[in-house]
Amino acid sequence: MKKAPLILLPLVPAAAATAQERPNVVLILADDMGYSDIGCMGSEIETPNIDALSSQGVLMTNFCNVSKSCPSRAALLTGLYSWRAGMGAMTDHGSSIPAYQGWLNENTVTIAEVLKDAGYHTYISGKWHVGDAEEYWPEHRGFEQTFHIPNGGGVYYYPSMFPQRKNRKLYRNGEEVFPEAGWYSTDGFGDVAVEFIRRPENQETPFFLYVPFVAPHYPLQAKPEDIEKYRGRYDAGYEAVRTARFEKQKALGILDGKFPISEPEHPDWNSFTPEQKARESERMAVYAAQIDCIDQNVGRIVDALKEQGLYNNTVIIFLSDNGAVMHHFDDTPEVPYGGPDCWASVGKWQNVCNTPFRQGKGREYEGGIKTPLIISWPAGFKRSGYMVKDYAHITDVLPTIIELTGATYPKEREGHQILSLDGRSFLPLLEGRHINRNRPLFFEHMGWKGMRQGRWKLVKKEGAEPWELYDLKKDPYENHDLSARRKWRTRRMARKWQKWAEEVGVEPWPLTR
Repeated sequence: MKKAPLILLPLVPAAAATAQERPNVVLILADDMGYSDIGCMGSEIETPNIDALSSQGVLMTNFCNVSKSCPSRAALLTGLYSWRAGMGAMTDHGSSIPAYQGWLNENTVTIAEVLKDAGYHTYISGKWHVGDAEEYWPEHRGFEQTFHIPNGGGVYYYPSMFPQRKNRKLYRNGEEVFPEAGWYSTDGFGDVAVEFIRRPENQETPFFLYVPFVAPHYPLQAKPEDIEKYRGRYDAGYEAVRTARFEKQKALGILDGKFPISEPEHPDWNSFTPEQKARESERMAVYAAQIDCIDQNVGRIVDALKEQGLYNNTVIIFLSDNGAVMHHFDDTPEVPYGGPDCWASVGKWQNVCNTPFRQGKGREYEGGIKTPLIISWPAGFKRSGYMVKDYAHITDVLPTIIELTGATYPKEREGHQILSLDGRSFLPLLEGRHINRNRPLFFEHMGWKGMRQGRWKLVKKEGAEPWELYDLKKDPYENHDLSARRKWRTRRMARKWQKWAEEVGVEPWPLTR
């Protein structure tokens, strides 16, 4: 992608803007999608609709998340580090410790609440996962129309066949709904998203639509026609596909070609029998089909916006909550991958999904905390095809949306004092300016720890000593630990991490109460 200047149209404050001048906002979230899993990031998976958003807008290639589903969603929706929002871990790790209670607390506001107060209609179609109990559902956090799974993902075909997902029920505006057998969640969430876009009131009043898909989160379940498209495409094995992605990333200008890729974390393909190779190839084909289906529904959302005459003045943001999953399992080896009886993960292909990085979901290496963000706004961006390589953070999405829409972040709402934002608008980056290049970012999940400041990155594995230190300018894929050579910097950054952890409420893992 050629880097070109980008100019934003002047922003109009909400108080002075008409409904037509304020942009609609569509926020699309993938679940456990790796850094290189879409075409514009190097993938062989066919994602023309997502790629088109990138070519028509801005691609952020150095975007950081919080490495796991619930905390990332909390940070995305509130603009706060997840501990301050009450979501320091997962909803099923609920604790008496406020930072780990397992739902968004009263001192937060969601994007939907901010935009609803600014006169927007607000919709959700997808996975919630920031409060399982009914009183914490999106109906009570600013969303007017809702279609969602409250507590987690892993649902594709309906009804659920597994005890692991017995509580994965679907609700529409607070009432449980029962889709027909064969219902497939990615298409189902897309159907309702399109329905929300077509509501007549959107012609007069701007809207916010949040579409958090469950794909490509495990299990490997996809439509047969989508799987067939990729069958046999992965017969060459892990290393061949990972290398092809890496070479494409360099050709696209996403990566600097002078640095070697991180060490492989997958088995030797030649150590497998022909039967094992065939099953592993099918495994990745199903995963690719899941992402292909996301792309199909992104296309349907874009088409609906165009049909309604709303596309040009709609900000579309696409991102993932974390890198590809690190859980390597196949609990149903007797059944083919892809069907409603399959309970398996993408396995060692995770190392391919997160090309060129190490590790993945739940870890604080780059493979866990880094995924791309795409933002498109035809009426607001005079130029397109712009690539941003400065780093930004998932807490920055809410303040960016506030600036784009002219909304106001409140100091108080419904009698509760609202916490000050941790995130910062990244609009200056979209204008080609370099800001906050030495800004510290902090990470933690269930004992894994991390920090980035400028070119320097700290990582500590769960239960491990000491900290590892990486120079991301010279070693972007974390191949060479410099902590023994740069002890002063390591200690200094570790002290900063500890001070931050105490301020936001990070607790030692495992929790004791």
